[in-house]
Amino acid sequence: MTAHRVLVTGACGYLGRQVVARLADPALENRPDLVVAHDIRAPAERLPGVVYEAADIRDPRIADALAQHRIDTVVHLASIVTPGKDSRRDFEYDVDVNGTRNLLQACVQQGVQRIVVSSSGAAYGYHADSPAWLTESMPVRGNEVFAYACHKRLVEEMLAEYRHSHPALEQVVLRIGTILGATVRNQITDLFEKPRLLAIRGSDSPFVFIWDQDVVDIILRAVSGGPPGIYNVAGDGALTIHEIAQRLGKPTLQLPAGLLQGALALLKPLGLTQYGPEQLDFLRYRPVLLNTKLKTTFGYTPTYTSAEVFELYRQARMQTRKESV
Repeated sequence: MTAHRVLVTGACGYLGRQVVARLADPALENRPDLVVAHDIRAPAERLPGVVYEAADIRDPRIADALAQHRIDTVVHLASIVTPGKDSRRDFEYDVDVNGTRNLLQACVQQGVQRIVVSSSGAAYGYHADSPAWLTESMPVRGNEVFAYACHKRLVEEMLAEYRHSHPALEQVVLRIGTILGATVRNQITDLFEKPRLLAIRGSDSPFVFIWDQDVVDIILRAVSGGPPGIYNVAGDGALTIHEIAQRLGKPTLQLPAGLLQGALALLKPLGLTQYGPEQLDFLRYRPVLLNTKLKTTFGYTPTYTSAEVFELYRQARMQTRKESV
């Protein structure tokens, strides 16, 4: 199907702003007739031709917005990716899981035809027995101890139930790897900013990356008629933590897993680190996404490999530092 009237949740986030801008671009082929930007936050800039709805994803009245604007396609980007310092797990669950449930119920109620959901490779979880490369047919096992991974798993389980009970609502579920862009900042890029990169002895900690503009293009293809389904979103190949350190010209701090776990358990309660002992598995058992289905079934080949994405990010960061001097 080709979308004609699109609502984007999380429209004021890093990815949401770019998706809304592209959907509203007069030069876009198959441009929707209407774009509604839905977010609890006020937009920093209002684009011409875009309808802005300031509302909470958990508010049942989102069904009224879908009905009022006769929405046929929803792009669901609303999620808490990097919680604030004082964030609570129950609040994050309420937004991520209950908010998605509220949206799905509204979509079914109002006859929305397609929903595009930004999931994550984190939904697979961080496990010692994970295969070297993860495919879409493998189970989602987001760890309970990681709120983001756990909530993405719960959302995916909910989506699976809806595919069975409400097949008329087409789904495009994007399990996205680590997004890098010229200005992106997240928990993973914070790791790369350290003087020495933390490495777990005996683990390569491989990372897969995807350029932010590729993600936007993939979402636009999902909106404009790409086939429904579940797709890993990542560039070809992966980079180990040691390769990343080499590209940054930084040393690695290699520690035994047991020593690091004990140190984090002591330092986190004192406020001397943002990471707790549970973060150990986050570092050493990275989910590595195979993108074959994205290329062969969905019909999109990422512009850049994981290594090329990281190089673009590195160059952008170097340029930013030069300009700030």
